[in-house]
Amino acid sequence: MSRVLVTGGAGFIGSCFAHHAIRQHPDWQVVVLDKLTYAGNLANLRDLEGHPRYRFVRGDIAVRADVETAWGEGIDVLFNFAAETHVDRSIGDPEGFIRTDVYGAYTLLEVARERGLKRFVQISTDEVYGSVATGASREDSPLMPSNPYSASKAGADRLAYSYFATYGVPVLVTRASNNFGPRQYPEKLIPLFITNALDDLPLPLYGDGGNVRDWLAVEDHCAALDVVLERGVPGEVYNIGGGNERRNIEITEHILRRLAKPPTLIRHVTDRLGHDRRYALDCGRLRELGWTPRADFESALDQTIEWYRHNRPWWEPIKSGEYREYYRQQYGDRAHQAPQV
Repeated sequence: MSRVLVTGGAGFIGSCFAHHAIRQHPDWQVVVLDKLTYAGNLANLRDLEGHPRYRFVRGDIAVRADVETAWGEGIDVLFNFAAETHVDRSIGDPEGFIRTDVYGAYTLLEVARERGLKRFVQISTDEVYGSVATGASREDSPLMPSNPYSASKAGADRLAYSYFATYGVPVLVTRASNNFGPRQYPEKLIPLFITNALDDLPLPLYGDGGNVRDWLAVEDHCAALDVVLERGVPGEVYNIGGGNERRNIEITEHILRRLAKPPTLIRHVTDRLGHDRRYALDCGRLRELGWTPRADFESALDQTIEWYRHNRPWWEPIKSGEYREYYRQQYGDRAHQAPQV
């Protein structure tokens, strides 16, 4: 029986992976460690409660005592999803991102170095490459992060590699493109625009809406992590992309069509600072290991839209309470112009 630690497992991607791990790996004991900040939601893990192969620990990856509590008698594999992840928030509070993303990764790596484990999977992002005008970023492309969030992820990414090179910690690094799917916190473009449209609220689109992102269904991301764990080489980096490049305006228009809402809901707002124009990944290294994304983008997006349509009890409390007050403080009368990708 393998003992697997999933940090940040109450968040969007981490909780999806926790479910995937229990479902696909009957020989895994899964421990989730999560601080339960604003985007950590125990409702994402509710149907795992009481499962004999699942345990939840509330704690901070930057606090060694919390990590050791989750570690227990030992961990075989660690997936580090825990991070502050949003660009707009990082512009207003870079310190919090450095503490969690970099110092938190350091704390995990130190415990792993001292206590040992079979694999340490550091979840990074395509944003570490910065904006890509043409072509696609390879794993050996220069890292050019352009905001505190992507810089903190790049720092953790390279710190993890240094623990492989210096101490022999069996680190694998993955850099994924923009994930989407059910239970994504409604500050990111897709869930924000779906939920705003459902309530006939404005969809605040940055700039001209021409920023391009590659979209990856979260289930495909989880499947890719299995392949990296089983076939990847410690010390290597693996890009994980969906191969679905879309302009933000295209995503916006698709959501409105699906929900039969008028295009007049679109509000073009002042672009954010340091907004990268385009991300794109070359995933040839991972494809050589046997992975390809399975989800059809339009079908997966439609399924995501339907999930939010039928799960108001999950997202309405978020948007009506602390979330809305936070953005009212940040944006004043533009409270619905919440962060996007």
